[in-house]
Amino acid sequence: QVQLAESGGGLVQAGGSLRLSCAASGSFFSLHEMGWYRQAPGKQREMVASITSGGATTFADSVKGRFTLSRDNAKNTVFLQMNSLKPEDTAVYYCNAVATVPTMVLPVTNNYWGQGTQVTVSS
Repeated sequence: QVQLAESGGGLVQAGGSLRLSCAASGSFFSLHEMGWYRQAPGKQREMVASITSGGATTFADSVKGRFTLSRDNAKNTVFLQMNSLKPEDTAVYYCNAVATVPTMVLPVTNNYWGQGTQVTVSS
């Protein structure tokens, strides 16, 4: 119903920057909140940043002041700009979207995930 295509991960030195993109496609009536989560080896998945359809953003304390999140509603795409990267930012980053989709009966609102993109920050 909703597919999330992530791009932009890779290897960067500490202090460097990366930009992640996530484009939503498929059959849906509306996209609500979109954002990024990350999961480092041996740790639980955690929220990094999220943005509402109206553009209001929320950031994890660990990335405030370093990461920005923007959204192009016309292209159903969100962009996570990551600056001043640290080795502790190393993780698999997952795009997340909440969308209302059609069903045989009534529309439902579901949570969708991308497949993840690796971000590695070397010291």
